[in-house]
Amino acid sequence: MTATLAPPVRIGRAAVGALGMLAVATGALESVVTPTLPLLQRDMDMSPAEGALLSITLLITGALVTPVAGRFGDRYGGKRVLIRLMAVVSAGGLVSSLAPNLPVLLLGQLLQGAMVGALPLSFILVRKHLPAGDSKVAIGLVSGLFVGGGMAGTLSAGPVAEGLSRHWMFALPTIAVIGATMLVNRLMPHDPPDRSDDAGIDWPGLALLSGTLVTLMLVLAPGMGSRPFVLGALVVVLAAFATGWTAVERRAVSPMVDLRMLARPAMWKACVLTFVTCVGTSVAVYLVPQLFAVSADGYGFGAGATEIGLFLLPGAVAASLAGPIGGAGARRLGSRAVVAAGIVMLAAALIALAAVHTEVWHLVTGKVLIALANGLCVTALVTSTAASVDRSDTGIATSLVLVTRVIGYAVGVQVSGAILTVGTPSGSDVPAESAFVTGFVIAGAVTALSLLVARTMSKGVKE
Repeated sequence: MTATLAPPVRIGRAAVGALGMLAVATGALESVVTPTLPLLQRDMDMSPAEGALLSITLLITGALVTPVAGRFGDRYGGKRVLIRLMAVVSAGGLVSSLAPNLPVLLLGQLLQGAMVGALPLSFILVRKHLPAGDSKVAIGLVSGLFVGGGMAGTLSAGPVAEGLSRHWMFALPTIAVIGATMLVNRLMPHDPPDRSDDAGIDWPGLALLSGTLVTLMLVLAPGMGSRPFVLGALVVVLAAFATGWTAVERRAVSPMVDLRMLARPAMWKACVLTFVTCVGTSVAVYLVPQLFAVSADGYGFGAGATEIGLFLLPGAVAASLAGPIGGAGARRLGSRAVVAAGIVMLAAALIALAAVHTEVWHLVTGKVLIALANGLCVTALVTSTAASVDRSDTGIATSLVLVTRVIGYAVGVQVSGAILTVGTPSGSDVPAESAFVTGFVIAGAVTALSLLVARTMSKGVKE
């Protein structure tokens, strides 16, 4: 039952800025493991399998927490849930920064994974406290700053870990998260909950959804393709969890995820398009650094970690700008136009990289276009999803799109890794150049096909 409540207080730029600062801090904290994984493996004597487990731990928690945080934010109020969630994230950052061994670091990463739920909660807040047109721009701004924070974390993690210690690369962004959370708590007014508590919480649905998402992330874990029996068992478990969850949600009085929402054209189209565009983007995210690192004696450039980070910097800047641009574009032109333009740009850039990749600037330019296109698509899809549901469903609807984004990235990375593995000649550690070409072509073709879905989208509300 939806509660009848007074309109929430309008907010100014300071409150939106506080949410943006929190997005930057959480994005930085999320991204520090990936560029420093070799260093962590060396310092903590981790095997490759343990390193792979560490690399997906945060994603597992994020995929689980995001829809739950969105639902709780709709039910109890976005600010109330966001502050509590950030307390968990801050505790996880502190645990990671003090971790003496791998088990403690894994615990810290599990707690940090709750940060992914901050985005749908931020979307709840800006939609409640801003007019429809302004909320689209604010959603784009927060999304872009989260990506920008990830860029900052990726670039700074290595120098901080090498210059200070691995402990400080977790501690510094955690301190920023704590400070930004205090600002949000001070500047953001409390938002009334949109739902009453009469129906209670769908605990069976929550448990089965948790099992489904955790098992799915394990199926997509790095290296799982080399263990067919374990993979087969996980697929069976995944099917059982998904079937049980569907049956429970159909009978629940107040389901954790209303399956009727997923059946809405705007909702399932947004999820499909998010998945496809993120698969295409993640192929480039994986293949471009690998291509930079291939020896200059062959077809690559022999770039080291620092050089690769600098080469990827323009793309990261483009990704951080894409959020605000996508939000403004959705407001002026409608979501369908922005998504279609992003898909065309993404597919063209992927095909261009397959055809031309003999100079550094080819890859840098392609990565910039891909990052910009993906940011435009995801932001427009999130804003169109938020506008297509009741305000009381904003959190769960946008969180489903964000979970689809995580899954799309995981699938794209796994597919890219498999293509390079198959394309590596026997007795060599270097993939054939044709493997990279194949990966870019497949990603571009799949992305282009998503235009068939994009053209059926609603044009979206122009403000």
